[in-house]
Amino acid sequence: MKSLKNNQLYRLTIAQFLETVREPEVLFWGMLFPVLISIGLGLAFTQTAESKFHVMLVGKNQTELDSLLHIYAHQTESKGKTIYTWKITDETLGNTEFNFVRSEWEPAIVSLKRGEADVIVADSLGKAVYHFDPHNSQAQLVYMKLSSLMKSPASIADTGQTAIKPLTLKGVRYIDFLIPGLIAFGVMGSIMWGVSYTIIERRSQKLLRRMVATPMKKSNFLIALMFVRILMNVVEALILLFFAWLIFDIQIQGNIGALIVLFLAGNLAFTGIGVLISCRTSKTEVGTGWINAVQMPMMLLSGIFFSYHNFPEWSLGVIKVLPLTALADGIRSIFNEGAGWMEILSPSIALSLLGIICFVAGMRLFKWY
Repeated sequence: MKSLKNNQLYRLTIAQFLETVREPEVLFWGMLFPVLISIGLGLAFTQTAESKFHVMLVGKNQTELDSLLHIYAHQTESKGKTIYTWKITDETLGNTEFNFVRSEWEPAIVSLKRGEADVIVADSLGKAVYHFDPHNSQAQLVYMKLSSLMKSPASIADTGQTAIKPLTLKGVRYIDFLIPGLIAFGVMGSIMWGVSYTIIERRSQKLLRRMVATPMKKSNFLIALMFVRILMNVVEALILLFFAWLIFDIQIQGNIGALIVLFLAGNLAFTGIGVLISCRTSKTEVGTGWINAVQMPMMLLSGIFFSYHNFPEWSLGVIKVLPLTALADGIRSIFNEGAGWMEILSPSIALSLLGIICFVAGMRLFKWY
């Protein structure tokens, strides 16, 4: 009897193993996909041990920093702007590259809000004054590296003439950068799991087959699912906004109507993507892989928790066309820059078209059983 039980366990184990390895989708998402992600991110982050920082130079007077740039930096012109690139070689800690751009005060503040710059260096009677969010660790690192360079023997003189003026303006703080990104990320995550996974799970449980047997219009099922998820996203975003306002005094500086339109366009875009990636999948393991394949790259690349301008220059063109990037950038522009209808028109149209195209394609390919 004991031998029979052991043999039974052995046979069941072999059967389960063979059933698993015969599913190429499960093997791909469980084994190969994590390897591909690690290779991609490894190439993006570890090709060179180099840190890149972006600094805005404001003012017409020559400071000690300007004097050093004329000696050690390489000057170029791009899109009507003067850019100074200063590279410092360090075999132990890795190389550092500073990119200094001359600007007026208002455009410099906008660059800070968008995450395009880390620090503003302005002149005050020929003295370099550093403006940055004191709670931003990246900005603090830029200040410490620059002030160290200005005091090093290689910089000709130990001037010691630096000053810090913390920037606590609304829209410049890290929390002002983070909250709009979290709203956009919440839209994507909620729809990917609330729409895509729900469809895949119901298909795997044969529930869609029962539903299609009823006098139900197929498109109405997907539209109802979309409406419920959008309603939930509105509630979730309002709760996040309320606590952000209550605790951090986050305020919307732009047009509320434009924010609503952009928010709905983002929901439409990710609903279309969600319907498309779940239109034929019947296994939850495969569906989870597809959802993560959509979410993970955008979560890392689209500038939700940190600025995507930290990525290599060659990747920015691709990053900016990602739907999550367009949604997060648009919401930030309304929150922090006072953007209105004209500023969100292009991303709203692009997101809506993407959603409609993906939704129609998903409906044509949709498998109910």
